[in-house]
Amino acid sequence: MRTDALTRCARAIALVIFAFAMFVTRNANADDVSAFAKVIVDEVDLRTGPGVSFRVITTAKRGDTFALEARPSTGYWLKVFMEDGRVAYVIGDAVEPYDIKEGDDRAPSRPGLFAPPPLEGARGGLAIVGGVLRIPTRANGNDAFGFMEARPSLVLHKTFSLDAFVGDSLTADGMQLFYGAGATVYLFPSWVICPFLNIGGGGLSVFPNSDSFVLRREDVLLARAGGGFLFALRNRILVRLEASNLTLFTADSNKNAQTFAGGLGVYF
Repeated sequence: MRTDALTRCARAIALVIFAFAMFVTRNANADDVSAFAKVIVDEVDLRTGPGVSFRVITTAKRGDTFALEARPSTGYWLKVFMEDGRVAYVIGDAVEPYDIKEGDDRAPSRPGLFAPPPLEGARGGLAIVGGVLRIPTRANGNDAFGFMEARPSLVLHKTFSLDAFVGDSLTADGMQLFYGAGATVYLFPSWVICPFLNIGGGGLSVFPNSDSFVLRREDVLLARAGGGFLFALRNRILVRLEASNLTLFTADSNKNAQTFAGGLGVYF
């Protein structure tokens, strides 16, 4: 009797081990396979929801491939990941779903934490940055002030935009307001970290407090040149780091100021 009990126990343990091994193997195989959808028509709209009444995000061309969020179901619309990590819906008749094992050279890349800046197809943008304005003053030659700046953009091409800027440095000594317009060139718009250069011109107005010995009231012209980097994350979150030189022109002289800033931006 004892032998029979041991035999049944051994069989039960073996069955549990076998079931666990099958479970692990099945899940490992499932994780090794990724689902994608390839566009098989000339053009198809990707929308914010599963229906033609939802807003069009972008238009995909024949051969474009997107990662599927899940295996295709019997539904008429498929949920896919765009390159920048956003979720979109595509009509099922316009794509061909397929599976590829992880590590296969033919497997398209799935969206990760970083993505190229969303400049392709963008028409406008807005960045809010803050940092340090280093500017000459009559008190001790140079002084540094904190500042905030808004920069709306008109995107003419993924490599070029026209920009306006307005910034304000508000301190205990008064306010320094700078404003103007310019242009930005995006050197590698398809890179995850996109360097850019910008130039522009405008003016700077200083409004000191009545008891300030650091600032003085003046209005000057300025020329601006600088550059920086765009760090694009998933879901179109954009981090902007930049530095620029401001040449300030007075009636009889000129002087240089600098800005060092970082902030967030969006293109739409």
